[in-house]
Amino acid sequence: MLTTAHQTRTGQDWSSWADAMSARLALRAQAAEAARTLQPETVDEAAAAGFFGLLAPVTAGGQGATYGEFLDVVRRLGQGCASGAWTLSFLALHAWMLAKFGAEAQAELFKDGAMPLAPAPLAPTGKAEKVDGGYRISGRWEWATGVNHSDWVIVNCLEAGTMISRFCTVRRDAVQVVDVWKVAGMAATGSNVVTADNVFVPEHMTLPASQMAAGHSPGEALHPDSTLSYPLRAALALAAATPALGAAEGAVITFTERMKTKLAAFSGGAKQGDNPTTHLRLGEALASARAARLVWADAIRQLEAEGPNGAQTPVETSVAIRLAGADIVRLANRTIDILAAAAGASSSFLDAPLQRHLRDVQVIRGHVMFDWDRTAVLAGRVAMGQPTTPADLL
Repeated sequence: MLTTAHQTRTGQDWSSWADAMSARLALRAQAAEAARTLQPETVDEAAAAGFFGLLAPVTAGGQGATYGEFLDVVRRLGQGCASGAWTLSFLALHAWMLAKFGAEAQAELFKDGAMPLAPAPLAPTGKAEKVDGGYRISGRWEWATGVNHSDWVIVNCLEAGTMISRFCTVRRDAVQVVDVWKVAGMAATGSNVVTADNVFVPEHMTLPASQMAAGHSPGEALHPDSTLSYPLRAALALAAATPALGAAEGAVITFTERMKTKLAAFSGGAKQGDNPTTHLRLGEALASARAARLVWADAIRQLEAEGPNGAQTPVETSVAIRLAGADIVRLANRTIDILAAAAGASSSFLDAPLQRHLRDVQVIRGHVMFDWDRTAVLAGRVAMGQPTTPADLL
């Protein structure tokens, strides 16, 4: 089991904090889904514990946890609510990304040791025009997870007349938020659209995407012996898959407890948990969830072994981690699907956690990083020694 030796600001070990926070996320999940955003107290509690700085380097005011330690906390949070785990973990991951920027930007972003909170839509769907002292940016970006709780926004832009992309960080009030996130699952992430129209960004608040992606960023020199050199997309694939794993584990827990007391329909009062078919389905789900957990742990091992190599990380490792992320989500979806099919009609009520886990993981499955066919084709192509392309998102 991956646990962290670090402690929260209140002196708890992170595993205990995550388990308690997961229970609170579960209690708040229905209200958060209805509001299409996390409650302020959820974000406040995460900030008070120091969660948003868990992955950020110590020299930036964070805790400098290993990637595995960070993801174990996220997995536990996901057992209560995938939306909550996704949003909180992405805000922490984006603070880590901002630690890759140069010293002048970090003096502003990490002022007084506070963690900057920012969404970071990664697709380069904006444009950046070079001007004196920086860039002027315009565009529309999907999807800005956590924008409702943020001070800053990180967007990716193509430099005018080129195919070179650059991450630009602006204050939250410099962009417009378009409220479009009206979805069947993961609603509480509030992953709305952001737009900008001719917004000036100082040069020091930008970073070439190549430096953000893997190695050689200014922040690595400022924060030696940190995880900042890790390849971004591999790290992102694991971070995004982990709430799905947590949701699958949470669904197993929920189903097991429910079956202990649920009466089977037309059975004369027999408990559904005494039915061998229930045992069979639960056993199948346990095997599927365990497989997802093992794939997850192996991918973390690979990332922590090769990640320090940055841009020199072997393509085979990056593809293996990408495949693992998609496989974790696939197995998580299968786990919850098995349980939902066996749980009975009462599990479909909106206050039943199982149906929320099901919908949330189905939406996670739609993320471009977890397109199973596309990812499996990529893995097979690389295994055959054939080249990758920019569209492979490695």
